[in-house]
Amino acid sequence: MEDPSYISRACLIDDLDPTEEIDTHVASLGETAIPSPLLERGYPSFVCDEDRVLVRISTSAFSENCRIRNVPPSFELAGPRDRIYFDPSKLRCAMVTCGGLCPGINDVIRAIVMTLFYGYGVRSVFGIRQGFRGFIPQYNLPVMELTPENVNRIHEYGGTILSSSRGHQPIEGIVDSLERMNVSVLFIIGGDGTFRAGAKIVEEVEKRGLKISVIAVPKTIDNDIHLVSKTFGFDTAVEMACQAIQCAHTEALGAPNCIGLVKVMGRHAGFIAAAATNALREVNFCLIPESDFDLEGDHGLYKALESRLRNRGHAVIVTAEGAGQRYVTGPDVQRDISGNVKLGDIGTFLRDGIKAYFERIGMEVFVRYIDPSYIIRSVPANIDDRLYCANLGQNAVHAAMAGKTALMVSLWNDRYVHVPLASAIKKRKKVDLKSRFWLSVLESTGQSSLKNP
Repeated sequence: MEDPSYISRACLIDDLDPTEEIDTHVASLGETAIPSPLLERGYPSFVCDEDRVLVRISTSAFSENCRIRNVPPSFELAGPRDRIYFDPSKLRCAMVTCGGLCPGINDVIRAIVMTLFYGYGVRSVFGIRQGFRGFIPQYNLPVMELTPENVNRIHEYGGTILSSSRGHQPIEGIVDSLERMNVSVLFIIGGDGTFRAGAKIVEEVEKRGLKISVIAVPKTIDNDIHLVSKTFGFDTAVEMACQAIQCAHTEALGAPNCIGLVKVMGRHAGFIAAAATNALREVNFCLIPESDFDLEGDHGLYKALESRLRNRGHAVIVTAEGAGQRYVTGPDVQRDISGNVKLGDIGTFLRDGIKAYFERIGMEVFVRYIDPSYIIRSVPANIDDRLYCANLGQNAVHAAMAGKTALMVSLWNDRYVHVPLASAIKKRKKVDLKSRFWLSVLESTGQSSLKNP
């Protein structure tokens, strides 16, 4: 198995369009007139808004507009400011986790609470239960008071102590609750859908003339948020996926003409499947949503799999859950309560289709199907993700205390930066099929395009 750090390095590039204009301006609630409590503690390193991180390292990728202005686009560097906007002694903060589970959520919660308490002396931090529905009175969900004592060991467990939920809630009702609770900072931990709701919350807050900071921490196990090098929990997910693939490989070696088939998470982006394939080098076919494939025909998956079995006697297939959806979804699109398209089960479809194909040609095969999805997303974070979550949580607090708002804390070009929410939700990140990352997958598996001419 390769150095696990390769998994992280391989996914650090977003599929930025060289011509894409990216808004990097971060909104602020007002003048930072209060000396930071970190000054009293002799904190040695502060940053300012003029400290920047280039959006694109390569100068050849600058847009024409930037060439004219001779100013390459850059993000605001994250970190503590020596002067802050909010008075910590009077500040009330709230935190909410939304969407599916992901390794590391509790680590982020803990980091935010610890930094607020011990870094800035903030004593009022509320946890909102069950996602955005916790703001809505009809659900009758009490808030959870978050203190260093009750978050001290939560990083040892998977999931989220606040619980989560999917589905839309009225934005006006959410802001009503923030007003009633006298909350001035809202931390939202979630993915693309959560951030879109966060942007609407910002609009409603501005419409009412309120001074409420909204700070987002990107959470998605699929690693598909735009303008984030890598989302937390991704490394843990790949590590767990590798364990399942190793089991599939062992099973494939344990019987003649045996196929190990593993389905991993990845609705719209195949980063987990591709990274695990790169890490193990034991996978023969990697199927992801970004790369279409044929089943039948001389160049389709079934024929390629047949050739592999005749030559080597075993095979391993890894598929992302969103791969090959044209085979498993009907003309009537169904959606979940969050508005996401319900996926067909590509894993069981491939399992049954492979069996049927080899029965048709009179060749005996064995298929061992493994779906570790819920195990992968529910485990505690590994050490790398714990460190990452701690940094995200701390920088989220620094941004909030400085009066920043409508931003996502992001890791970009090996630095923590502030990305405007409006820029983060413009599109979804996907595997670039022309990238060195995907080419490495093809080199490892030896698979063709799996497309007929």
